[in-house]
Amino acid sequence: MPATQSPARPPHPLLTLSEGRAFFELGSFLALRRAMRHLPKGDGHSVIVLPGFLASDSSTRPLRGLLDDLGYSSFGWELGRNVRFDNAREQALYALLDRVHADSGRTVSLIGWSLGGLFAREMAKQSPSKVRQVISLGSPISGDRGHTNARHLFERLNGKDPEPLRQGRFRNLEEAPPVPTTSILSRSDGIVAWRGSVQKPGPKAETLEVFSSHCGLGVNPMVMYAIADRLAQQEDDWKPFARTGWRSLAFRTIE
Repeated sequence: MPATQSPARPPHPLLTLSEGRAFFELGSFLALRRAMRHLPKGDGHSVIVLPGFLASDSSTRPLRGLLDDLGYSSFGWELGRNVRFDNAREQALYALLDRVHADSGRTVSLIGWSLGGLFAREMAKQSPSKVRQVISLGSPISGDRGHTNARHLFERLNGKDPEPLRQGRFRNLEEAPPVPTTSILSRSDGIVAWRGSVQKPGPKAETLEVFSSHCGLGVNPMVMYAIADRLAQQEDDWKPFARTGWRSLAFRTIE
């Protein structure tokens, strides 16, 4: 049975309890920070980074700092903590994309961590002409909240059907945007079950597996390498991640 057809279950409680390993991933990020300046460089285009559920721009600051060093112009979402999801929040996201796109005059890459990845994908579906590519980190893109153990808290804060869903939007989360899209997941994710992050393969869609905690995806050095590799591609010349050489040991592609 394909991974995406398996019954939706959240990660095992032991995986959730082990999320503290994210501190070691942060330590690895800090230890390798200077060396990561030698990752593939960017061409100066803008990148918006969206935080996960309950998180804010402070959680994405390390990643955005690295992106700036690699030659990109990075932006946080500037909307405080990611708690409420309503029409006002949705419109603010589109306004942010419109502003960054207009100011730069170029398409914008979107990176979303967990729930932020769902927002990034839907923004790209709404405004594909403004988006260069989308990268999601441990995002429950299957559309089944049963894959995440944050489901009950999300629904307590937002209801089972937030405003955008009641009005017919955010209904087909499993469909990839019409732009190059990379879903990065980990089988050891303690918040979002890896099966919920597998996207259907397509000419512009790929799923890349790394070894990471959920809370460490935004600082894990291997994730940083994958992000740098994906962003450094020339516009309109996107190719799937190449698992050659040592990369065949550190990464796995899921089809």
